[in-house]
Amino acid sequence: MALAKTLFEKIWDRHTILQQSDGSTLLHIARHLVHDGSHAGFKTLRERGLKLRRPDCTFGSPDHYVPTTTRDMATIKEEGRRNVVTSMNANAKEFGMTMFALDDIRQGIIHVVGPEQGISQPGLVIVCGDSHTATHGALGALAFGIGASEVTHVMATQTLWQTKPKSMRITVTGQLGAGVTAKDVILAIIAKIGAAGGTGHVIEYAGSAITGLSMEGRMTLCNMSIEAGARAGMVAPDEKTYAYIKGRPYAPSGQAWDEAMVYWKSLPTDAGAKFDQEIELNGSEIIPMMTWGTSPEEAGPINGVVPDPADIKDLEKREALQQSLDYMGLKPGMPFTDIRVDKVFIGSCTNSRIEDIRAAAAVVKGKKAKIWAMVVPGSGLIKAQAEAEGLDKIFLDAGFEWRYAGCSMCVGMNGDLLNEGERSASTSNRNFVGRQGRGARTHLVSPAMAAAAAIYGHFVDVRSLNQGHAQ
Repeated sequence: MALAKTLFEKIWDRHTILQQSDGSTLLHIARHLVHDGSHAGFKTLRERGLKLRRPDCTFGSPDHYVPTTTRDMATIKEEGRRNVVTSMNANAKEFGMTMFALDDIRQGIIHVVGPEQGISQPGLVIVCGDSHTATHGALGALAFGIGASEVTHVMATQTLWQTKPKSMRITVTGQLGAGVTAKDVILAIIAKIGAAGGTGHVIEYAGSAITGLSMEGRMTLCNMSIEAGARAGMVAPDEKTYAYIKGRPYAPSGQAWDEAMVYWKSLPTDAGAKFDQEIELNGSEIIPMMTWGTSPEEAGPINGVVPDPADIKDLEKREALQQSLDYMGLKPGMPFTDIRVDKVFIGSCTNSRIEDIRAAAAVVKGKKAKIWAMVVPGSGLIKAQAEAEGLDKIFLDAGFEWRYAGCSMCVGMNGDLLNEGERSASTSNRNFVGRQGRGARTHLVSPAMAAAAAIYGHFVDVRSLNQGHAQ
């Protein structure tokens, strides 16, 4: 009788080329995704006289350094930043990889482009020089970020040495309530297990609340597995996955589709397979969440209050909490809904897909923003779709800025920054000190929660909007 295996084990074993006695494993890499930050890898190849091993399996799009107010890089004054983006075109031409350039409507955040183009598929090992590569695990792939030297290694060999991580299954039971999104689920998970709770593990998400999510929601969930300390996040492929992939430009078709389906349907975790750790949450108990501190684990339900360091017995943890509150400019006992916001950012590889933009637009429609806010679609195709649906007009009429695709204010290396001391409601994935600019204060929320903060000027419980209670 065959040994029961997890989804992760099946993919790992299929891509193993060689395993050393110390546990080091040489993996075949099925897809390598690159962005403007990967330029050093091409430079190294050139210096060593090496070719790109599999240009047909390498796909790129500029996203980190690109401006979101224009597609004309000539208007960017910083020469270094401008060259990083424009060099991608030259690298793509020289090394023969597929490139979605700034003048291509398919350009966007690479972790949005991969699934959108059908490049990301179940059962593949996918890497990129960016920690949020975990996003692609939503399609049943093993996807993880790699360092600069590893990027060069994959470019030259299409392989990578790795040590096999442990496995964790997080089961979210029940049904999510009104106003509760995948962003709230992952923030609730991180608040429960901590920012280091998944360290050394690949997380598989399971349970009725997870299978009930859309593909976009699953991408949000897997995207922030990194904020839980995990190496990767995954959701087993199912009928939603297959329907999402079918017909996309790089998806298999004809007989190749039929053959792929046979493999894909063999991937879900076998009954009786063992995980190194199991965690369970009741999805029906999760309510809209927001972060209040400087770590994704410092999060709570929107109807909560800022915690009091005096309630913490551990001295080190108490001091850390106080430092976090000092940076964020918050006082213990303050209701989250009393926290006023200066700016709103809706975008990033976490929440910039059409579902996210629709959710935000539904909150904004017919209202006016009290504070500065912008919406940054995850790709040119999403931007075009939103405009075809009239969503851009909803935002523009409300006083929001409607931008071009890019990482934007998530990463703060492209000109989109908060001023020192400003507070944001952000749909991105990190709220670390200085993440959105020097001295910036970041609160992570869902698109609907961010949109509501823009309309009211402070955080509100989106569940109250349908009842007319928000002020």
